[in-house]
Amino acid sequence: MAVLEIRDLVSGYGEVQILWGVSLALQEQKLTCLVGGNGVGKTSMLRTVMGLVRPWSGSVWFEGKDVSRLPAHAKAEMGLTLVPEGRQLFTDMSVEENLEMGATNRRARPKAGRNLERVYAMFPRLKERLGQKAGTLSGGEQQMLAVGRGIMSDPTVLMVDELSLGLSPVLTLQLFESMRQLRDSGITVLLVEQNVHMALAISDYGYVLSEGKVGREGPARQLIKDEHIRSAYLGL
Repeated sequence: MAVLEIRDLVSGYGEVQILWGVSLALQEQKLTCLVGGNGVGKTSMLRTVMGLVRPWSGSVWFEGKDVSRLPAHAKAEMGLTLVPEGRQLFTDMSVEENLEMGATNRRARPKAGRNLERVYAMFPRLKERLGQKAGTLSGGEQQMLAVGRGIMSDPTVLMVDELSLGLSPVLTLQLFESMRQLRDSGITVLLVEQNVHMALAISDYGYVLSEGKVGREGPARQLIKDEHIRSAYLGL
């Protein structure tokens, strides 16, 4: 069953069209990746799905309901969460306060204690830095905090934009592994990434976005063997 389905989505900014009929479906409790080069529309798609950009046409369906025109906060209440590119933390607030901000909606508040323990178990480093201001964390720690804040919202679907951007290989591996852990815990994950090889390596299913359209899709194990993808994105 597709818990999140995007049908022929068209959107852009002002008079500039970015998405040209994007369609994809996220199967429940699976890890799906959307990969592609810089500037092909990956972030614009996430922002449109979340309700931060208004779709020009097409539709977004979440748990069988058309949520295309709902604002972002309403979608968050339903269990759709976005971890944005660039983390967008409250840098003058502590790690603990940032995590608490993730649990402000009605859906998440009753489960805040349980989800906080999930965050600590996944990212022990955050527990060590609870009183530290978010702005003083390393890049990798900030990304952990951004993902942790997303978990605090108690998502059914967690969408993560550019997880590995600017991180060292060691931290990249750790954060990619956390995506698999989230999937295994029952959360449906959409990982949007420029690191095509790593994203496909951990995913169940993948989509390749090119010039605002889905160019290829399929089981991740098949896509990683696709000669076009190997040549265009993996340098093989």
